[in-house]
Amino acid sequence: MEFPDLGKHCSVSSCNKLDFLPIKCDACGQIFCEEHYQYAVHNCSNAYKKNNQVPVCPLCNIPIPVPRGQAPDIAVGEHIDNDCQSDPAKNNRKVFTNKCSLKGCKTKEVIPITCNECTLNFCLKHRHPADHSCEGKLAAVRKKNLQAVLSRQKQSGASSQANGFVSQVQGNMSDDEALARALALSMQETSMNTNKLTQEELDLALARQLQASETETAVGGTRNQRDRCNVS
Repeated sequence: MEFPDLGKHCSVSSCNKLDFLPIKCDACGQIFCEEHYQYAVHNCSNAYKKNNQVPVCPLCNIPIPVPRGQAPDIAVGEHIDNDCQSDPAKNNRKVFTNKCSLKGCKTKEVIPITCNECTLNFCLKHRHPADHSCEGKLAAVRKKNLQAVLSRQKQSGASSQANGFVSQVQGNMSDDEALARALALSMQETSMNTNKLTQEELDLALARQLQASETETAVGGTRNQRDRCNVS
């Protein structure tokens, strides 16, 4: 009487032996005979998951703890890139000093790659604005408008109302806080006259006011220069 389903063949291609007492590898899950069930014999690709030995850094000879399920090479590589105090590792870190600003990315580049929108440094993979969800352009426009609001008030220094506004806005706050407060007050005054405008419309209006203010300043400077050139 035959038993065609009895036993299984060894997963090693050069063996393929029919074993009636096969052994399943607890790392890779394949079936092996009694000669090839050990990790080293069948070159198990997942043997590192069962290996509890602690690798040693080849540069500083310090034991590197490895999280369960992670390849030792990855842990040693991260140690060399970040924590190793050997001279070769330190020199390598001096070269790769431009770290990607994207949260979660640890890539470092030899040369800085700056985004034209947000002016932050990124790696080659995340250098495009779409790759790092860049919001720098809008933030830059808002900051420029904040500076324009405060600049307009300071330029009209002869007006006590303007000086009062500047002192009210500045107070004991820092420059960034004062700019934010100035924009908030400006937007509040604008909303009373223009109902509900979008942020882009408000930014556009402030940008136009900034351009007009710069034009007036340039004209005034030209007149003052001409007056100085006149010989009495």
